[in-house]
Parts: sequence; C-alpha cells; structure tokens
Amino acid sequence: MNAPDLRPPRPIQALPDQLISQIAAGEVIERPSAVVKELLENALDAGGTQIAVRLEEGGVKRICITDNGRGIPPEQMPLALARHATSKIASLDDLENVGTLGFRGEALASIASVAQVTITSRTADAAHAWEISGSHLATPTPSSGALGTTVDVRDLYFNTPARRKFLKSEQTEFGHCAEIVRRIALARPDVSFSLSHNGRTVDHWNVSEIARRSAQILGDNFAEARLQVDETVGPLRIYGYIGLPTASKARADGQFFYVNGRFVRDKVLVHAVKAAYQDVLHGDRFPSYVLSLDLDPALVDVNVHPSKIEVRFRDGRAVHQCVFHAVSRALAQTSATAHGSVPSPLPAADSLNATPVWRGEQTSFGALLAPDYAPTFSPSPFGAGGARDGAGMPAGGSDAAGRGGYA
Repeated sequence: MNAPDLRPPRPIQALPDQLISQIAAGEVIERPSAVVKELLENALDAGGTQIAVRLEEGGVKRICITDNGRGIPPEQMPLALARHATSKIASLDDLENVGTLGFRGEALASIASVAQVTITSRTADAAHAWEISGSHLATPTPSSGALGTTVDVRDLYFNTPARRKFLKSEQTEFGHCAEIVRRIALARPDVSFSLSHNGRTVDHWNVSEIARRSAQILGDNFAEARLQVDETVGPLRIYGYIGLPTASKARADGQFFYVNGRFVRDKVLVHAVKAAYQDVLHGDRFPSYVLSLDLDPALVDVNVHPSKIEVRFRDGRAVHQCVFHAVSRALAQTSATAHGSVPSPLPAADSLNATPVWRGEQTSFGALLAPDYAPTFSPSPFGAGGARDGAGMPAGGSDAAGRGGYA
C-alpha cells in the first residue's frame, strides 16, 4: 500500500506551453519512427515527389527528411512550430472531410519540444531559402536550399532522458523507421523515396507503378504469386494485389491496407480479408496483400487517435462486404478455388472477440452500393459479444479503427 502523500497541496494552475507540448509528445512521438511518419506525411501533403530520408543511430541522433514540395513562406515558418496551427483544416466541416494525411497541427510542435529541430524551406517565388531553429518563438533567417523543405531533427529526447531509456537498440529503432518508410512508399508509387542510415543508402525506389513498387517492397515471392483486385461498388473502390495461398507467411508482416492513401489497422478490414481466405488458407498462415480502399472522406472518421492509424467507418458493414466479396472473387479465379461462383460469406473469426466502442448513431450508405442493395452481410467480425442492431450486425463500424503541407 502506498504511503500517504504528506506534501502540501498545490494550487490548480495552467501548465506552461513547453510542458504541454512534452506531454502531447508522449502520445504523438513514441519513438523515432513516429517522427519519420509525421514528417513523411507532411512532405507528401506539401506535394513532394522526391523525398530523401537520412537517419543516424536509428533516428535517435538525427532524422533529416528533404522534399521538393511547395515549401513554407518565411512569415509562416514560426507557426509551423506552434501548437494547434495547421494549413489543412479551418473548420469542423474540414475535419469531417479530411483529404490530407496530417491535420492535427501537433506534430512539429511536439517534436520540437523533445528534440532540436531546424526547418529550411524555399517556395517557388522566393529568391532564397529561409531557416528557423528551436521553437515558434525563433525568427526565420536567410539560408540556402532548393525548392522544398528540409526538416532536421537532432538528439531526440535530449531533454527528457527518461524517455530515451525506453528506446530499444539502434538496429531495432532503425527497423521501425525503415518499416514506416516502406509502408508509406507502398501507398505512393508516384513518388520517389530514398532511405539512408549512418551514411549508407539502404533503400531507393524510383517513380513506378504499384505493381513494380509492391514487388520491390514485398519481394519476388509475392510478385510471382499475386492476384490483382480492382472493383468499384457505389461510393467504394478497392484495388491492389492479394497473394495466393502459396505466398502466405508465418507472420502478418506482409499485410498493408490503405484507406484514402493512409495506412490503417482496422478490425473490419482485416476480418473481411481473413474471411475471404478462410477456405483456401489453413493453419497459422497469414495472407500477404497490398490493398487500397478509396471512398468519400465524409464516410470515414480518421480523427480517432493522435497516431492517425485507426479509423471508424460510417457504415462498417457495407465496407466489410465490399472488401470480402472483392477478395473472394479474385481468389475464385484461381484453379484452386474456382467453383463456378463466389464463396458465400463465412463465419466470424473466434479470435476477433473485442467489443466495439460505438460513439454515435450509425448511418448506412449501403443503399448507395446498388439500386437493389440488400443487407446480405456476413457475420460480425466482433463476435457475439458486440453491440448489435436489429439485423444482427454490430451497431457500429470499426472501433479502431498555407504552410505547404507542414504541421
């Protein structure tokens, strides 16, 4: 039992901005790979088509990301390092229709609160680049540099040594950073990426098609045993590649799902794919796939967690069915599974027994899928314990589920 706290009580007081940013950094910047993710998303939002990632000592000593995007005007550079400042949304309507990867206006301020940050940027109409270091209180100074932006992050957690103690080895942290780069590179084959560590080039991908980019990242085994998926059903389009059962793996590290270009982990999507493979993949094997789902941003909520890796669909049941049937039809084209018709919906996996958290009334857009739309949904991926509506499906969708693009 803890001893009573005998210290005199402290008065309620407002926290200083620096401490607020450091607290926020605990959620947003968990490790070096989180910095890489936030900066890469900013670079893509800024319109970058050539992105270079340079890391030192697993990203702890240095993370430097350069893009050839629109750049940041010098008068806006202090705001880029300020909390809750962004060019991507300005109203609730913007938040409910997010079309960018970033939108919270927290990342750069959080990074700057636990590391030494320097931003060098140049816009197309500027005679030279500008540079700002430290925080939003600094003043931009003239600098040299090409069109675009370079964000240089040094000595991560230098002022919060307790956080450094929780980091793993240099190679482990680099592995997490490299996985983030590969994950984002898969989503944008129209952008070239390069990754170096301690001065050595590790990966480089030129602009290409998704077929070539996925082969480069997932390997020859996947490239030689994959099926193309491309279906549009009402407001939903699912496309990409799924691996044949022969390309399955002992771990689920070959599964990449994107919603409007954003990598996500979502129980509805994972279960839909798993259910489609259930008749052709047995044991403890996991299918490999690179799938993208495009839909109206108003039909999916990405403001679920600061990491922006979880989403909540307005109608998770319709999304589940779209994905399930698209994958099932692709698998049915192979000689091993062709039975003359698409397999019927399969029972939910017992392992997915989490209860969904529903935070509002679900509005179905299923009727938009087809004029003769009928609720022929497969069982819930959440099991019998989840909240249900009158049709026997879960009451909600997934529960996890001017500054040039920067902030």
